[in-house]
Parts: sequence; structure tokens; C-alpha cells
Amino acid sequence: MQKMIELSPSTDTSCGSATSHAAVPLVVDMDGTLLRTNVSSANLLALAAGAPRSLLRLPRWLLQHRNLCRANIADIVLPPIESLPLNPDCVALITKRRAVGARVVLVSGADERIVAAVARQVGLFDEWYGSSRAINLSGANKAAEAVRLFGERGFDYIGDSVTDLPAWRAARHAYTLGASPALRARATKANASITHLAQSPGGLSWLTPLWRAMRPHQWVKNILVFAPLLAGHSFAAGHLAAAFFAFIAFSLTASSAYLVNDLFDLEADRAHPRKRHRPLAAGDLSLQRGGLAALSLAVCAGVISLTTLPLEFDLLLSLYFIATLSYSLWLKKKVFLDIFVLATLYTLRIIGGAVAIGISVSPWLLAFSMFFFLALAVVKRLVELQTVIRASPTRGSKRDYWAEDLGMIQALGAASGYLSVLVLALYFNSPEALALYSSPELLWGICPLLLFWISR
Repeated sequence: MQKMIELSPSTDTSCGSATSHAAVPLVVDMDGTLLRTNVSSANLLALAAGAPRSLLRLPRWLLQHRNLCRANIADIVLPPIESLPLNPDCVALITKRRAVGARVVLVSGADERIVAAVARQVGLFDEWYGSSRAINLSGANKAAEAVRLFGERGFDYIGDSVTDLPAWRAARHAYTLGASPALRARATKANASITHLAQSPGGLSWLTPLWRAMRPHQWVKNILVFAPLLAGHSFAAGHLAAAFFAFIAFSLTASSAYLVNDLFDLEADRAHPRKRHRPLAAGDLSLQRGGLAALSLAVCAGVISLTTLPLEFDLLLSLYFIATLSYSLWLKKKVFLDIFVLATLYTLRIIGGAVAIGISVSPWLLAFSMFFFLALAVVKRLVELQTVIRASPTRGSKRDYWAEDLGMIQALGAASGYLSVLVLALYFNSPEALALYSSPELLWGICPLLLFWISR
């Protein structure tokens, strides 16, 4: 614990009426109350990202007391706290209480080092207390600590979960924040002097941010699994059904990977002007639900694949999932390798569609997709690099690209794009095209359109 500011007492008006007492201290919970996220969960993710070998010790730590597990994790890594999403209703209450001279104290079951870092970052607290190796400041222990500091009914308390019931019961006045109707009823029973702030919609309302986090608009990329059907003119009902199941499996797998990526990219997303609005970064979706959803989606994709599609597709889907995770967590920061992996992920969808319906992939289709999707991947990187250059010409991007790489990337993209058009032109004059199309010469109109698009 550390003390920051001494405030003189004054009249407490936090409950809407003046009182003859000096301003009553306000005790604030951290996870889910001050913050729209769980810092201990974020710290576990930081451990997995920064020191993955330490996860091997996690089972042994979990057999110990929870506070010892948290302390062991905090010994190795601390989560980034600079861009943590604050709860505006809690900040408004704190500001109001400070304005009338009330002391504001942060008490949390998280490790004391994390609590101290958050308190200093927010800058609104006079004191702060967190769990140590000796004590876990959660539930009844948190209430006991508040009573030790300020006496029974000597403080007001704001919290958000069922673990806050003992503190609400011991407080002079209780505040719930984002509580469900059922929790509000229990809190009111624990303390009749209570104010409810920002009621949680409850029920299945978390499905809305989960749906956004799954990025269903990205599923359009998985339409590529139907490419082998179109290229081979294979429209049998069984083939269409198999391609549909492949589309669903790829989509669920991709959404699982997106969630994992967002869980490990919390710090970067919260510092990004656009990505900070993503459900996990903004705190609209809890980290626990995000992790469980990622696992559930991967399992559902696996079940669909195993029960409806060939074994070869199951193996390819596993390869796609591993490659996607590797790209999200590591390979996307490797110069040029990231571009080739991104292009490969597109091509894997086409191969997956062919494997699902049990036909061979046309070498023409593979050659075209390899060059065309490499060009698309280059365009994606080029846009990001140009944005960085406009912001700061002398600074490199977070993906290890620099302004000097711009010319080489442009050349790679142009060459790949032109090669894809060349492959397409050769295909239109091949025996395969002559066998499938009665007037393949009409397809030549596609080539100048692609050349124009690539040359822009």
C-alpha cells in the first residue's frame, strides 16, 4: 500500500443527501468495476505471450493458494496497464466523491504490484491494497480489510460481482455497477442503503460482442472453398454439401483464431485508434468468455470436419489453424515471411475445398492462386506501410518493415500480379479450358481487367 494525496474531509453527498459526518471513504473494486476487464486474466495472457515456458509450472501453482499463483505470475511478468479500459460510471463516481473531499481507496484481489501500477496510472486514489503472498484480498477478506481500515459501516463500497457481497454488507452505503437483476436483488438484501449503477442487460447479451469479435464479415474469404467446384464444373449435390461443410469449418476455425489473436494482442489493440473498439480490447467481452469461445469454436469446427468430411480435410484444417495462429502470434512480425504465409492461407482454402469434395486441384488454379494471393498480401502490407510512413517517415512499422522496403514490396506485388495474369492467359488457351468451355476466347476479357487493377 502507498499513500498519494491527503484530502481534507467535507460533507458527503454521494448518496444524494448531505450528512453531518466527514466525507465517508469510498472503497473501489478493480476488475469489472474500475476496469472493464480482468487484469489477472490479462496477466496470465501476458505470461503465455512473454514467457510461454512458465506455463508448464502453472498446474503446480494452481494447486497452491490463488494469491500465491497470482504472485508467482507477477514475479515473471506484469500486464501492460497504460491503455486499460476504464469504466466511465465508476470514474464519474470517484470524481464526484473526491470533489467533496472523500478519500478513495482501491482494494482488489489482484496482485499488489498490479494494483499499485493501475492506481498510479489512473491517478484518482489516495491508497491502494492488493493481494500478497500472505493474504488474498478477495471476497470476505476484502470486506475485512475495509473494516480494518475504516471500521464497520465506516466506508462506502462499489463492486460488480457476487464476490463483493461481504463488502456491500459491511459498507455504510453500497454501489453496484453493471450487476444483473438477480445480483442487484442479493446486494439490496445485503445492504438496504444501496445505489445501482449501469444495470447489466444480463442473459445472453454477451453474444452480441462475441459475434462482433468473431468477425463474420471475414467469412467471405472462405468462399474460396467453392473455387474447385466452379473451376471443375462439379456441381453434384454431394459436392455442394461437402463444400458447404468445409466453408462452415473454415469459418469457425478462422473466428477461433481471431479471438486468440485478440486475446494476445490486447496491448497493441488498446493503443490502436481503430482496434481499441474491438470487444475484447474495449472490455465489452470478458477475457474468460473470449477464451472459452475460441476453444468452443475450434472444437465445433473439428466436430463438423470429423463427422462430415474426409480425413485429409481434417488434417488440412488442422494445418490451417496452426498456420493461422502462428501468423497471428508470431509470423506476422517477420519481414516478407508474413506476406508469403498470408498468401498461403488463401491457397489452403482452395486446396481444402478440393479435398472436401474429393477432386484433384487443378495445377492452373494453384499457380494462379499462388501469384494472385501473393499480390493481394503485398497490397495489404503496402497500405499499412504507407500509413506508417505518412505518420513518421523515419520510423519502422510494428511488423519490422521500414520506408526503405517500400520499393521492394511494390516490385514484388507487381511481379506477382502480372504472373497471375500470365498464368490465367496460358490457361485460357490450354486443353483443359478447351474441354470445359465452348468459347474460351471470350474469357480473355478478364486479363486486361486484371492488368488494369494490378497496375493502378
